[in-house]
Amino acid sequence: MEFTTNADPYLKPAFSLRDRLTRLLWNVVQATLFRFSPRPLHAWRAWLLRCFGAKLGAGCHIYPGARIWAPWNLVCESVVCIGDEAIVYNPGRLYIGTHAIVSQQAYLCGATHDYRDPGFPMIWAPITIGRYAWICARATVQSGVTVGEGAVLGLGSVTARNLEPWTVYAGVPAQKIKARPRTDDSRNENRAHPVEREQ
Repeated sequence: MEFTTNADPYLKPAFSLRDRLTRLLWNVVQATLFRFSPRPLHAWRAWLLRCFGAKLGAGCHIYPGARIWAPWNLVCESVVCIGDEAIVYNPGRLYIGTHAIVSQQAYLCGATHDYRDPGFPMIWAPITIGRYAWICARATVQSGVTVGEGAVLGLGSVTARNLEPWTVYAGVPAQKIKARPRTDDSRNENRAHPVEREQ
């Protein structure tokens, strides 16, 4: 059986040529200068991400094993942590608030496909991780989800729905388990969030 590229909607590129070339260049940088940098060199990796359009506040710790799909769609406030082997798949905007933690092997999945359409097109929606939130190891946040301030998504849990602030969730799908006590730091409304200044 013969297939023609023009007749098969599955073969239509989801992104422009410019976008694909930029991601190719970023993939080379990520696989070399980023991936093999020593773990303590957080400022170096932040600089590389900023070179590709990321907006990062001061004191962000993004580890060398983290995989960022599109730095230009990543916005982090100050003191954000993204652990080793965490996957940030962000064809759309992904915002992470101050003091939030994305632990190792967590998956922030900002896109899916429209299975109702014969062309199976990619569709994406923004993800927002609130201040002081914690996405635990191997947990998954799906596209369009807002994780409230101080919320916790437990080990290996999966959420396709918004998470309430200062609440602990666990399971597949994630269910509300209990309230999380607020921290003293989170009550300090005068704390600076310099992501706009650190460009």
